Amino acid sequence: MRATAVVPGGAWTAIDTITLDYHHRHRRRIRLRTDGGADLLLDLAETTHIRDGDGLDCGADGMVRVIAAAEPLAEITGTPDLLIRLAWHLGNRHLDVAFRGTVLLIRSDHVIEAMVAGLGGTVARSEAAFDPESGAYAHDHG
Repeated sequence: MRATAVVPGGAWTAIDTITLDYHHRHRRRIRLRTDGGADLLLDLAETTHIRDGDGLDCGADGMVRVIAAAEPLAEITGTPDLLIRLAWHLGNRHLDVAFRGTVLLIRSDHVIEAMVAGLGGTVARSEAAFDPESGAYAHDHG
């Protein structure tokens, strides 16, 4: 199968699913295998941030629903002023960051976690799907 477009989650019917971590959900072209065992070539016009529940349009072959895989995350907390400083440091390192209320989420990285703790932040580990902020100039459907 060959997927040439990403369709936001909706009322379409999926013929299969594919479970992908964030690294594999931010792509343009890659060979993958669906959860049902079918080969799939992701062949998009440009790099796209694919979200949990989106569909990969495989033309006449049908739609494949994307499931965001759980992955190790670091949950960063602190005072509002500290979180602003920490967000600046994370952005300065070009790290992908997700925001959940007053918590900054990054993919687990012991070096960055040590930096955050050294700056006064609190780090707790968790495991969940990672869906970071796309960025102000992103060209995706989100």
